[in-house]
Amino acid sequence: MAAPTRTANAAASTSTSTTSATVPAYRNDLDGLRGIAIALVACFHVWMGKVSGGVDVFLTLSGYFFIGSLLRHAIHSQSPKLGFGFAVNPWPRMKRLLRRLLPALFTVLVAVAIGTVAILPQIRWENIGAELQASALYYQNWHLAWNSQDYLAASSANSPLQHIWSMSVQGQFFLITLLSALALTGLIKLAARFVSTKIADPRVIKALVAGAVVVVALGSFYWAHRGMAINQMFNYYDTRSRLWEPLAGGLLAISLPSWRIPNWFRNVVTAVALALIVSCGFWINGVESYPGPLALVPVLSTLAIIWAGATAQQRRAHGDHATAQPMPMLNRAMASRWPVWLGSTAYGLYLWHWPVLIFYLTWHDSDQATFVEGVGILAFSLVLATLTKRFIEDPLRTGDRRQLAHGDRRGRSPWLTYASVVTAVLVAATATVGVGIKVWDRHVANITVDTANLDPRDFPGARALLNGAPVPALDPVPAPLAVIEDFPETSRRGDMSDFKDGSIHVGIYGDPTATRTIALAGGSHAEMWISALDTVGKRNHFKVKTYLKMGCPLSTNPVPRQLGQPYEQCYHWGQRVIAAIKKDRPDAVMTNSTRPRDYENGDWVPPDYTPIFDDFLSAGIPVLGIRDTPWPIRSRVDTPICLAEGGNAESCGTRRAVSLAPTDPAAELARTRPDFHALDLSNGVCDPVRCPAIVGNIIVYKDPHHLSATYVRSLTDELERQMRLAMPWMGKPTP
Repeated sequence: MAAPTRTANAAASTSTSTTSATVPAYRNDLDGLRGIAIALVACFHVWMGKVSGGVDVFLTLSGYFFIGSLLRHAIHSQSPKLGFGFAVNPWPRMKRLLRRLLPALFTVLVAVAIGTVAILPQIRWENIGAELQASALYYQNWHLAWNSQDYLAASSANSPLQHIWSMSVQGQFFLITLLSALALTGLIKLAARFVSTKIADPRVIKALVAGAVVVVALGSFYWAHRGMAINQMFNYYDTRSRLWEPLAGGLLAISLPSWRIPNWFRNVVTAVALALIVSCGFWINGVESYPGPLALVPVLSTLAIIWAGATAQQRRAHGDHATAQPMPMLNRAMASRWPVWLGSTAYGLYLWHWPVLIFYLTWHDSDQATFVEGVGILAFSLVLATLTKRFIEDPLRTGDRRQLAHGDRRGRSPWLTYASVVTAVLVAATATVGVGIKVWDRHVANITVDTANLDPRDFPGARALLNGAPVPALDPVPAPLAVIEDFPETSRRGDMSDFKDGSIHVGIYGDPTATRTIALAGGSHAEMWISALDTVGKRNHFKVKTYLKMGCPLSTNPVPRQLGQPYEQCYHWGQRVIAAIKKDRPDAVMTNSTRPRDYENGDWVPPDYTPIFDDFLSAGIPVLGIRDTPWPIRSRVDTPICLAEGGNAESCGTRRAVSLAPTDPAAELARTRPDFHALDLSNGVCDPVRCPAIVGNIIVYKDPHHLSATYVRSLTDELERQMRLAMPWMGKPTP
């Protein structure tokens, strides 16, 4: 959300450092436009699960008011009466922004922290704790981008702070713009003093600022368009991709034309623009399209509404009442009581409506609100927004105006005021929440999972599916909060290269003294088998050497992607691993042979896997191609969260056919390549129809698509059986 407060609009008309002749009249119709935009945002979130385009309206309005205000300050500061010095002092303006934005935000953050503990399962506390910090420090958009949160329809699994991303974008825009204005005006004053005073001419300043804005806006627009093809999920939150929207508003503020256009034409422009803003959420998929070229629809529509209502007010502000035109009819309608009132609560309503929605859906155990429920959610959110405005926002905003009226001659106000008390309480509460988050994070980090020696009679795991082992009535292990820490041994020992680590970390498992070796290579879906392969190696007297990197299956794809982003390091790492394995000449190499399809049900052998297999085979190294397991994330299931929220083995499970074909797609390779052996443990994870979340009293998945190490250990016997069929030397004395 682009912090839809009246801060920028008010600043445009109440600045103490600009003359009345240069300050545009207050635009009540734009407050009304804010009201329409927040209504669209809230309604689309609650009932339609789509992006409305309202956020883009807020961003554009923010740029129009903020850059316009800074430009007037920059021009005024070049007056010879002000002498030499930096023209724009960032602190007073930044202090006003912080006072008007942070208290309401902190109020909501404290409420969200309380609601999280009271309503959400413990397994989600750590993630929401990180988002509380990211929201308070205005980097929530980057946090979500790097964690690839999908801003789609609200559900009980969504974060109650996901919507703060756009406020973070706006806060970063304010800071970047303010510092840029400080630097630019300082350079202009230096140039005016040492080069030519003509540089300080308002027309020159406007031209310089406009040029800088155009260059940055075009670069941002290009970056947004480029990002759609690379990683749209990341692109959606990227500040660099969003900057062009407020800069478009700023460009209009710099060069707002004052042409005398017939009023009927302005009415048509406003009508068309307003219709596009209201309707674009229905015919544009914003999550897939914004902030790319289609975002021009709400952005240009907002600019058109600003322009349509501006000329009349411009002329009146300059005393030209004879030629002043009446404001277009729809602009007057937007300036009426109810739209303006709704616009005045927009900031608070945006802050409150999303967490209220998410907490309600979680408490009610549903993924969508009915019409009646939605009305109640919006009404309650509006009450909270009104109370926040009345007791938090307004007193602090009034404090800015009272400071000069009641302070001493140096402009200082009494230290003990309503504003100072409220701010201090909120800061203390937020700090307390932060300490609590750190304590909880430390508690979660210290959770240990020790399930290596479970009694198979009590916890048969995969044996229940494979061998029909009886399952006693016991609570499953690990618990949902603990299973998220149930990592394979390679991750615990540091034998797994992370996304940024291009080095090869070779781990030794199984029987370290054995002369026979099996190499385990690939990404995390190969890594998870080490928990069984380690035991198989010890039993059968072979050494296991691991070559593993996060998100990096062995492939010939020169530009692989991870979460939609180019992952070139993966290809180069893989080529070096292949060379290292061929040089080492193990008795076999185990790696993934399949992957679930991206856009349809079932799994397949990606065409860039097969050349890797053939490369090993041509070097005389047999290949154990292990079929990938089903990915519950394909069915939008995160097993630990689902179970922690009260789900069971069936409700948190998935259909087998979603991720798996009827037979192992790699079996065809085995028929044409004698030394390629297809290993398929799917029947140890799924029954013929379903893939349950709990099997044999063991939770199957540790996250949306990785098996828990505990469950993999229950597959050890089946993995050993299939490997012995493929490798006859297993189980025999070492020569």
